[in-house]
Amino acid sequence: MSSTQQTHEHRVAGGHKAALHNPNVSEEAKERSRQYLEGDTASTEPAPVETGGMVDDSMSGNTIGGYKATLSNPNTSEEAKEKARAILEGEADPSDYAPGTGDAHTNRVLGGYKATLKNPNVSEEAKDHAREVLKDNGVDA
Repeated sequence: MSSTQQTHEHRVAGGHKAALHNPNVSEEAKERSRQYLEGDTASTEPAPVETGGMVDDSMSGNTIGGYKATLSNPNTSEEAKEKARAILEGEADPSDYAPGTGDAHTNRVLGGYKATLKNPNVSEEAKDHAREVLKDNGVDA
């Protein structure tokens, strides 16, 4: 075993030990940590991420957490909350809401134009240009 692998194993074990003493960790998680520390690593495989309405292997835990955070964020629009709710309940695919072609750079550029529309420090001329670009790319503004 390499020193990097040993360091990793040591840190994983340390994380499980910390979980056992953390009052914010659920009893279920503490039990998984106990099993791991006792050497029963087969029973400590990560459980599928529960989303309320669906379990989807294509979305990471961070992605699902982001949609859940959208639902509880008071600064998020009702439209965004409806989209997040639909995705979490399996009624919609996240790609249904992606602007543009799906290319990450294009999506970021179009997102910048959308932000321009809401920025009070941007001139009307710049906002008009942003509306044009968004319209040309099939994005509702």
